[in-house]
Order: sequence, then structure tokens, then C-alpha cells
Amino acid sequence: MAVPRKKVSRMKRNQRRSHDALSAPAHVEDKKTGERRRPHHIDLKSGMYNGRQILDAKTDV
Repeated sequence: MAVPRKKVSRMKRNQRRSHDALSAPAHVEDKKTGERRRPHHIDLKSGMYNGRQILDAKTDV
């Protein structure tokens, strides 16, 4: 049966856990509409991506 040879030090334990932290998703403000959206994603309200019309614009009915 596998048994650790020695106790894991606090430094090594914390180095291993350093990648476990959660980060908030990034958002950018759209230059034309002022809406917040994820970077490199289509703005669903206007349907624009990188200055081009990709989808039909959403209309509030």
C-alpha cells in the first residue's frame, strides 16, 4: 500500500493549492451599445462581432 515518505510541508501544500482559486469572468463594455459582454463573444443584443453583423439584431417586443 502506498504511504507518503514524509509530511508535506506547508509551502508545497500551498503551492499545489495556488491554482484552485476561482476568478471572476472578464467583461468589457461594448463601444457602440455600452452593454457589457464577454471578450471575443458576439454581442447578442446588436448581433455584431468585430465590427461585422453576424446575427440579426434582437428587437424588444
